Amino acid sequence: MKKVSNVLILLAISVFIISSCKPAKRYSMVRLKNAEDTVSYYLGIYYGSNWKQTNLDSIFNQAAFQKGISEAFYTDSLTITSYEIQNYLNQYFMEFQAKQTEITYKDYKAENEKFLEENAKNDSVTTTESGLQYKILAEGKGEIPLRESKVKVNYTGSTIDGFVFDSSYDDNEPAEFTVSQVIRGWSEVVQLMPVGSKWKVYIPQELAYGSNPPQGSGIKPFSTLVFEIELLEIVKE
Repeated sequence: MKKVSNVLILLAISVFIISSCKPAKRYSMVRLKNAEDTVSYYLGIYYGSNWKQTNLDSIFNQAAFQKGISEAFYTDSLTITSYEIQNYLNQYFMEFQAKQTEITYKDYKAENEKFLEENAKNDSVTTTESGLQYKILAEGKGEIPLRESKVKVNYTGSTIDGFVFDSSYDDNEPAEFTVSQVIRGWSEVVQLMPVGSKWKVYIPQELAYGSNPPQGSGIKPFSTLVFEIELLEIVKE
């Protein structure tokens, strides 16, 4: 949400500066006579550069923007509250960012969909109703966890190109978590595994992180996640 707010601030300041400076002949004649002029000029460069990187110019209506500025400055009471404005803008820009991500990663998303389509043809792979896929490497004989169960597991997680983004083996100890508190694909598959099982699991992006993977994870948007999961025990508390 902080990222969206920053975009809105840059949008407002940058557009105001840009719209105030048109046409080119007007601002080409400006001379920097003192420190305040220089600060103003540098702010224009700073916010203008950030504005350029947002790719929001395609949605900007200058006349509507100037109408909003005028009403805010010269109208004693507005017909809409700040709360309504903030909610609308937050929703709009979250959807806008999602569309931009979809465009940027269109080919990668298609690559992952193709991978799952081909993987499903493997006789050793089972596909569930949700689209989750798994292959049994070792079948356990123990109890099957419930949604509220706490489990102990060893695992390695990677993307379809082999990039390993997480592994309990790196920590030299199994991970423990409640089944309901992990991504949907994990939660679903663990409730199918008897204790003692080791499965290879292919989680579609819809059951993983979708277009919003954790920052710093190295996982791209729309990634299929591939896990080798060994269910060691159901932790009794």
